[in-house]
Amino acid sequence: MSIKIEHLNYIYSQGTAYEKQALTDINLELPDGQFAGVIGHTGSGKSTLIQHLNGLIKATEGTVYYNGENIYAENYVMKDLRSRVGLVFQYPEYQLFEVDVFTDVCFGPKNLGLPKEEVEKRAYEALRQVGLKEKYFKKSPFELSGGQKRRAAIAGILAMQPEVLILDEPTAGLDPRGRDDILEQIARLHAERGITVVLVSHSMEDIAKYVERIIVMEKGRVRFDDTPKKVFEHDRELEQIGLAAPQVTYVMRELKNRGMDVDLCATTIDEAKQSILRCMAGRG
Repeated sequence: MSIKIEHLNYIYSQGTAYEKQALTDINLELPDGQFAGVIGHTGSGKSTLIQHLNGLIKATEGTVYYNGENIYAENYVMKDLRSRVGLVFQYPEYQLFEVDVFTDVCFGPKNLGLPKEEVEKRAYEALRQVGLKEKYFKKSPFELSGGQKRRAAIAGILAMQPEVLILDEPTAGLDPRGRDDILEQIARLHAERGITVVLVSHSMEDIAKYVERIIVMEKGRVRFDDTPKKVFEHDRELEQIGLAAPQVTYVMRELKNRGMDVDLCATTIDEAKQSILRCMAGRG
């Protein structure tokens, strides 16, 4: 069990005129190796929630455990937690600051006190993992495209070799190809290294395609927590809180209404394609 949250509450600006309850009685468990998605309307508490997972924010009430240890315990070393639980913010390229990409990626493992040889080995490996070509390693981060900057920033987190990778809207502002490239690299990392991945996204299509579990946030509470198929069965309720199911869900429902015996549980294009082909073959 990598992360466990018990009765977590968080209040912004507590005791002031601007006091606001951001999270209310959150109870979650994130097992080792899981690929989970977190969705919710703006202001639902999803970004606040994930910032608790590596101790960036301290709960007003409640407890967060990492591998069975209370991260709020008096002698707990928060630096160790943050080396194991990597958090990639929205637009992480804004945090790039070194003279070249390679030096920037070396920054994290260097601060862990690792030998230079190990630091550079980790940086090379991380840059390869995100698919950034070696010709860009010695370029200034500011000479790269948006997608390349995003890869470099993610590599900086991966070079720390985290056990958990949390990404807050990692494809925001990218074109469709750049978005697909980033998500495919993340999925490949999950498959190859077996790390726990938590993906925050507004794209229902991306969530449906990649994750095995969806946590839906609404007004600081967990509204749904289940497999994508189970969660998207509540498409009407999702619409009521400002979300939606993947477009495929609506297409399949319309086909069903028109008399086609298709699978209403299909949530990805591939699943819909196979269902439609089976239906057409049955008609033949």
